[in-house]
Amino acid sequence: MEFNFLAIIAATFSALVVGFVWYHPKVFGAAWMQAAGLSEADMKGANMAKIFGLSIFFAFLLAFILNTIVIHQAGAVSMVGGDPSIALPSFTAFMSDYGDAFRTYKHGALHGVIAGIFIALPVIGTNALFERKSAKYILINSGYWIVTLGIMGAIICGWK
Repeated sequence: MEFNFLAIIAATFSALVVGFVWYHPKVFGAAWMQAAGLSEADMKGANMAKIFGLSIFFAFLLAFILNTIVIHQAGAVSMVGGDPSIALPSFTAFMSDYGDAFRTYKHGALHGVIAGIFIALPVIGTNALFERKSAKYILINSGYWIVTLGIMGAIICGWK
């Protein structure tokens, strides 16, 4: 089992695509701006190259580590030190039998959503509580990450 870098890159850019839709003013954008305490003027004064550049970088980091969460075979590869070429013959037999087990879009989406609920939601929720943000703010932002991680997980796990 190796990293499928095309899937990781596609998952990376899926975060931007979902964000364009999710934070569109006719979807959750206007409600998010109100909950975040931002105005149109605040949005216009931003360095968009920096924002999108770092967003792509952060999404890449998420996609890269999500690979180990949504593809169970990563655990088997780690058991042989990460280099299948030095593994015992039993490893090759195991991977021959189970190398594609649970490698579906649906399974990846499930684990991505689970990661969103149990990783992204608590992180965003904790920060938002200390920032004195509303439940609406938490739901909009964590909802984005739950959906996004589900899509990212589907791409990474299902794309062989």
